[in-house]
Amino acid sequence: MSAVEDRLAELGLALPQTATPAGVYVPAQRSGRYVHTAGQVPLVDGALPATGKVGAEVTPEAAKELARTCALNALSAVRSVVGDLDRIAQVVKVTGFVASAPDFTGQPGVVNGASELLGEALGERGVHARSAVGVAVLPMDAPVEVEIQVELTD
Repeated sequence: MSAVEDRLAELGLALPQTATPAGVYVPAQRSGRYVHTAGQVPLVDGALPATGKVGAEVTPEAAKELARTCALNALSAVRSVVGDLDRIAQVVKVTGFVASAPDFTGQPGVVNGASELLGEALGERGVHARSAVGVAVLPMDAPVEVEIQVELTD
């Protein structure tokens, strides 16, 4: 197990199995020293623990926890390509999509769940640029979706 996975275990977390794609794509793709993940919804054992719009059916606090799950799923996707999360030199970019009620404007707070998890797991290597975007709907009516780009060590 990698030091990153050991750190997750200290936090009471474990990387899930990489989710099976719901379409014609791969969970993560390596290009040179970079790995780009597909958007990861908060699947837990193959199911969404909540559905709906943040600010309506899903509270911002619950959505923030779901964003943490998305980040775990994204790390799993990275591991599926590189084998060892200790090869991550830096998380470069995080993009979070939040299915939002029309008047909800707290997307950055929701996506903080993913950003915080990456920082807890990777320390300084988890600091990243980020976008947090409100959208009308996400696949399977997921409240949040997160994708990450990481740079690998040599």
